[in-house]
Formats: sequence, structure tokens, C-alpha cells
Amino acid sequence: MALFELTLVLLLIAVALTAVSRWLEVPYPSLLALAGAGIAFLPGAPTIEIDPELALALFIAPVLLDAAYDTSLRDLNRYRLPLALLALGAVIFTAVVVAFVGWKMAGLPVAAAIALGAIVAPPDAVAAGAVLGQFKVPHRITAILQGESLLNDATALLIYRIAVAAALGPLLLSSAAPTVLLSTVGSLVAGHVLGRVFHFAFARIEDPASGTVVQFASTFGVWILADRIGLSAIITIVVYAMTIARAAPRSMPARNRVSSYSVWETAVFVLNVLAFVLMGLQARTIVGRLAGQGHPEAFVFAATVLAVVIVSRLVWVLSCGAILRWFARFGSEARRRETPSFRGGVLIGWCGMRGLVTLVAAFALPADFPGRDPIVLAAFAVVLGTLVLQGMSLKPLLRLLNFERDTTVDIEVAQARVAIMQAALDVLSRKTSAAAAVVREQYEAERLIAENPEDAQAATEYDRLRLYAIKRQRDTLEELRRNGTIGDEAYHRLEEEIDWSELAASPAGRFQPLTT
Repeated sequence: MALFELTLVLLLIAVALTAVSRWLEVPYPSLLALAGAGIAFLPGAPTIEIDPELALALFIAPVLLDAAYDTSLRDLNRYRLPLALLALGAVIFTAVVVAFVGWKMAGLPVAAAIALGAIVAPPDAVAAGAVLGQFKVPHRITAILQGESLLNDATALLIYRIAVAAALGPLLLSSAAPTVLLSTVGSLVAGHVLGRVFHFAFARIEDPASGTVVQFASTFGVWILADRIGLSAIITIVVYAMTIARAAPRSMPARNRVSSYSVWETAVFVLNVLAFVLMGLQARTIVGRLAGQGHPEAFVFAATVLAVVIVSRLVWVLSCGAILRWFARFGSEARRRETPSFRGGVLIGWCGMRGLVTLVAAFALPADFPGRDPIVLAAFAVVLGTLVLQGMSLKPLLRLLNFERDTTVDIEVAQARVAIMQAALDVLSRKTSAAAAVVREQYEAERLIAENPEDAQAATEYDRLRLYAIKRQRDTLEELRRNGTIGDEAYHRLEEEIDWSELAASPAGRFQPLTT
């Protein structure tokens, strides 16, 4: 089966798996990992090789940008200590422990062992977020996990780059340290400057399709440029995305923003699917080669690395939590409230599923990299094992931990909604036309509901009534086209207007319209 045909089939299977994952309430990457493993047993599956630099740019750049764009700077600052302990401490601790195991057990060169440690060190919050959102766990935990998943990628990939360079040639620490420092500072500056430049361009593009194309082109362009001039492409793309995220909302047309959100969500999903396809194909070749050469110890090594990765994260998170709670005893009441609880530490420690970054970093290793086959096999075992073992057990664990339902974000949304509704009423207060009175009445109704966020029934009824009216609008519009009163151009223009109204009336698709 050709790679293109196989990819199309896998994309359709992935869509079905997402539906199954919602039904089972498990992370969809867990099912993707199982599907990727299944590829290894497909007869006639093609053998492919991908350029390491292309792999990093193609898969990591858009995924990092998507994650960085949604990252809250407020939360990064608020939870800077636990984030530093996870994004720096946990990654380095895991990388060191795994590197020691790789050096002792598999006989890997030190640099190659460190590369393996860096590959399997960074967890991916996508899998955890798919389940945590359903249970409304404390916002502090979700914010820490999301921030960690962004920052730990930069830490791990920086270690990875240095280790790969050291494994393929001589590398002096005395010259590497200043280079890394200069690269880090230069990446911060370049990311901010490039973000400002491209924001200027985005603000002047009115066509959604053109705007989305420029966004993707600029993402890959920033990555390639940073890589070519010796900067850290990871840090540059993260800072670039955060700069765009802070500047774009006031200048980007709403139509472009809605369109780009949908396209980026789809693109990240497709990249996840393709990564598991490629990993499955590579694992198939490696498994066959190692089995044919009589190296069963490689499979034992892969299982050992999986166990070490899971245990090392739990040990680090629970130990740091215990130390922080001990120090908090001597602090203020507010400091004690901010200290992670044991239950929170267990959840954060168990949310260590590995994903796209681990996959891509593994098969981006050069073909002549020392110990490449056992390293890639171990990486695949870690991704598959953590997604299946931890991902599938996350829902039962949450039920066991029994967190109180967190409404922090809901309260913030309600407070902000009241403020923006009042701002609209204030600006319309001097308008005396009949149209202004109608608009004011609508804003007044929405503000009254927003002022009572605990009255969920009122909000639901309000939105359902709007959807009930929109459904009748759609029926009438359909009849006008069917009887020839209007043509398709007028039909689609009005259809788009109704679509926007429906989106406003059904946030996240939670409400169903009333029936007649």
C-alpha cells in the first residue's frame, strides 16, 4: 500500500478514534498510539526515511506555535516555581536517570544516552487536557501542566540538540556554554522582533485563506531562519507565538481569527496522526531488524526505559511537593494555600504521557547516529506505554482523587462578560434611535444573565431560545432557495450570518435548540 493511500486511511481511522475516545472518555492520542503500533504489523507497509531537519520543522514548529499562542503569561508568572521545578528540574532529572540506564544497560555512548534521555523527558499535556477538561480539576493543576508542556519542550530539545551534536563530533563545553547563552538571548530578541514584524503583516490581510497561508508560511519561515543563523528555533518560535498572541487580537479581523483557529486545530490533529504513522513504519523496520539480528535485550531495554520514565517523574514531583509543603509550614496562610497538595502531586506526576515531541525527536535522529535503533524503539515504547497505561487510567484516577469541581475560569468569564456588556451599554447610552434601543435591550438581557452565573438554568434557557429562533430562520432560508426566491450567492451570505449567530448562542456547542 502506498504511503499516501495509507495516510488517507489512517486519517479516516483517526477521526473514528476521536469519536471512540470521547465515548470512552480517554485521551485520543492514546488510541492513536495503539493505531500507530498496529501499523507495525501491516503486511506490505512502505518503508520511508524522513530528513531529520525537515521532521523537526514540519512537526514541531506548528505544534509549538499552537501551544505557545494559547499559553497564559499570567499563569506562567503566577506558577513560576512549580513550572521551573517541572520544566527544568523534572526534565533534567528524567534525562539524567534515563541516560544513566542507557549507558549502563545498553552500552550507549554518553552523548547518545543523553540524547535518549532528552527525547523521552518532556511530557505532552494534550493527552491529559483531553480528560482533565471533562472533570473540571483545579485550574492551578491544568495551568501548570499546560505551561510545563510548552517550556519543557524547549529544555528537552535544547539538551537534545547539544547531545546529538556531541555524539556526531567533538564538542567542547568551554565553547558550547557561551554559544548556548548567546543563542538563547538572541532567540528571545529575534522571536519578539519577528512577532512584531509579522503582526504588522497579519493586520493588513483581510482574506481568511490568505491570512492562514501567511501564518503557516511565517511559522516555518521563523523556524528555518532561526535554525540557519544559529539561534534556538524552539525558543524563537515560542517567543514569536507569544508576541503574536498579545498583539493580534486588536488588529486581526474576526473572520480571519475564527478561520485560523479551525485550520490550526485541524493541522495539529493531522500532524499527530502523521507522526504516529511514521513512527509505526519506522518501528516496524527496527523491530524486524533487531529481531533478525537476535537482540532481544533491546526490547527489555525499551521496557526498562518506560518504567524509569514513569517512576522518575513520580519521584521528582512527589518529592518536590513534600519539600514545598514542609517549607510552607513556616509561611503565611496564602502561601500554604498555593502549595501543591499530595493529591495534586499524584495527578501531576501521573500526567506524564509522552507524545508528538518525543516521536519526532526520535525519528529525527540521523541514520548513522550511534545506537539509533534501540533509542527509537525505546522512544516508541515510552510513547505507547505512557499513553496507554497512564492515559487510559487517568479517568479512574481522577474519580479516586475526587477533586472538587473547579469554577475559576467560569467565574472569570462571567465577570468579564458583565464588564464588556456594560461597556457596550455605556457607549450606546447616548444613541436614541429605535435600532439603538433594540441593541441596548439585547445587551441588557445578556448582562442580567452574566450577573448571575450561578443561575445555570437561566443561561441555558436564554441560549436555547436563541437557537430555537435560529433553527426557524434556517428553515425559512432553505425554503426561499428551494422555491427560487433567492439564488445561491444570497443564500450563502445569509447562511454565514446565521452561522455566526449560532456560534454566539452555543458556546463550545453545549446547547441544543428547543424542539417544536
